[in-house]
Amino acid sequence: MRRLRACLGATAAVTLAAAGTTALVASNASGATTALSNRWYAAAPYLMPLDNDPPDPAAIMDATGLKAFQLAFVLAPNGGGCSPTWGGTAPVSSDTAVQSMISTIRSKGGDVSVSIGGYGGTKLGQACADAASTAAAYQQVITKYGLHAIDFDLEEPEYENSAAIKNEIGAAKILQQNNPGLYVSVTTAGTADGTGWFGKQMLLEAKSQGFTPNNFSIMPFDGGFNGAASQTGALTNFNSILQSTFGWDQATAYAHEGFSGMNGRSDTGEYFSQADFQTVLDYATSHNMDRFTFWSLNRDRQCTPPDNGGRTSGTCSSVAQNDWDFAKYSVQFAGATPPSPTPTPTPTPTPTSCKTAWSSSSVYTAGDEVSYGKHNWKAKWWTQNEVPGASEWGPWQDEGAC
Repeated sequence: MRRLRACLGATAAVTLAAAGTTALVASNASGATTALSNRWYAAAPYLMPLDNDPPDPAAIMDATGLKAFQLAFVLAPNGGGCSPTWGGTAPVSSDTAVQSMISTIRSKGGDVSVSIGGYGGTKLGQACADAASTAAAYQQVITKYGLHAIDFDLEEPEYENSAAIKNEIGAAKILQQNNPGLYVSVTTAGTADGTGWFGKQMLLEAKSQGFTPNNFSIMPFDGGFNGAASQTGALTNFNSILQSTFGWDQATAYAHEGFSGMNGRSDTGEYFSQADFQTVLDYATSHNMDRFTFWSLNRDRQCTPPDNGGRTSGTCSSVAQNDWDFAKYSVQFAGATPPSPTPTPTPTPTPTSCKTAWSSSSVYTAGDEVSYGKHNWKAKWWTQNEVPGASEWGPWQDEGAC
């Protein structure tokens, strides 16, 4: 799935010492807060913190009630190596920018999950030698930011590499074991019949390793989808795949199933409106699904013409919307009620004082002002004994109430 990721600014790669896979501890550099409920991590929309005109998460929280953000993406260094970076260029070890954003979110009672992988770039599962070293790289991210949640976004081209997927699934299992309570989601491509051949192979790899995340989420977009009905159909079909792969009943499969949509215009020109999100949200909640998220908050705002509807953008949705319309569906999935917009108060007009009262005996010339009938009037030409407002074409111009 294409994810509209512009390249991050170049940063020299730094080789990191392996952090090992020791359990997460409370005393880390992040100042981690108490974890949110799993429902919030399941509802966290994606946000690119270093690219695509990152929005202010504090403003989104205030406007929508959102508490959790899915920060994307952690990759291997572009120059090679098995150490975590943001976008392949910004080493996690020396990061301060993302750390600052996380601190802002946590100071307002929220938290973050970090997504690893995504579309394009070199994934750590491809660059690291085995599952243990892959997990060690990700553990550095968990420890640095004090994470309570992590997302494995396994898609093109990585999920076509069986060795890389074995490393990623193995790493996910290790992290789950070594970080008790860690919320783990696995996100992969969606197709009309649920997920494609490579997605099914990934599920089989998870089964063979005895790994069960909180959910397996599909991305039903960029694959010939057309609105909510096609997406809910794919979710129904994916549920059947989960049942047949893991031997789960329908309810258990839904409890381990997630939706990851794309708001507005997709890369292939599909359109998903607010109404489509509502329909899928209703489906997800009525079937007790585990996750409802979307790509991305960077796009959750209306484009400036002439972009609106004309192209797919990484910084706006290309559909008519108010800022953060789509984030409110994530808030509802988490079980909260988005705040109503504060209406702009109508200013109370300042009363205009009345001019000297009109007199039938007085002579008025152009520009003279009088009051009559609780309105002020201005003479347009010479006049006497002509009542203001008596005739539309008369000598008096109405200047409003007084």
